[in-house]
Amino acid sequence: MISQTPSEGPVLVIGSAGIDLVGRASRPLQPGTSNPGRLRLSHGGVARNVAENLARLGTEALLISAVGDDAQGSQLLDRLRSAGVNVEHVLTVPGAATGAYLAVLEQDGGLHLGLDDMGVVAALTPDYLRERTDLFRQSALVFLDANLTPQTLAVAVQLARRHRVPVAADPTSASLAGNLAPHLEHLWLIAPNEAEAAVLCPLDVPHADVSRALAAARHLVSLGVDIAMVTMAEFGVGYASAEGSGHLPALRTEVVDPTGAGDALTAAALFALLNGIPLDEAVRLGLSAAALTLRTPGTVAPDLSLELLYDQLR
Repeated sequence: MISQTPSEGPVLVIGSAGIDLVGRASRPLQPGTSNPGRLRLSHGGVARNVAENLARLGTEALLISAVGDDAQGSQLLDRLRSAGVNVEHVLTVPGAATGAYLAVLEQDGGLHLGLDDMGVVAALTPDYLRERTDLFRQSALVFLDANLTPQTLAVAVQLARRHRVPVAADPTSASLAGNLAPHLEHLWLIAPNEAEAAVLCPLDVPHADVSRALAAARHLVSLGVDIAMVTMAEFGVGYASAEGSGHLPALRTEVVDPTGAGDALTAAALFALLNGIPLDEAVRLGLSAAALTLRTPGTVAPDLSLELLYDQLR
């Protein structure tokens, strides 16, 4: 594995981008019938969210993803350009539909059900990445989400290792987390939630069990990961590295929409680490970004800045 601090250069972000449709119930959900609630449409996808958060924090972000040749894909790319993300290497797939994510939230904002359709990401083939080897060589860090096919994930890790570029990864969901298992020893950072950590570790990691989350983070480090952050929603983050481990509680805040909060946490922590900020403070900044996103009706806070993150911590 590559045990090092990332050097200067852009962050190369590879993975999903799509449209989020999120509905929040106005009263307790009843199955088998229509429920009153509020719906909102925004742009999403783990990689896309991380890239936009990084760009809004002032980090050069270059996105490799795939969208359909439809109005949704075009609007998504326009939004990213306006936020400062380089989308030159996002693939537009003829005849395909842009990826989509559907979330149904409980009355209190908790996720009741999520469905995703990110099949267009399969257009990011190993050859597509090999043709862009120079992007890996020029980058300070590569970030991957697990929506990539196993073959494309393997090539992305291989290209990063060839050019001695650290790799950060997000397991994306419990159903996709296993795609990262073969690459743990080559990851500089990984940021699973409790359910995803349980897939990657031989441990039961129940919700809100800080000791188990810390054990999972330490186990991931024992497998070769430099930094592991296990997110626990309202119960904060358990994190570990070769130097030690710890837990930080979440910031208390109103929950308007939880979609994208974990991606904001990861992006802000990466931003901090890229700028030489110690791990514990980087996690605090990540928790601040998550709190800001939780009370934002969308996946990325449009006013995100380092000053605002520190203001929240005060």
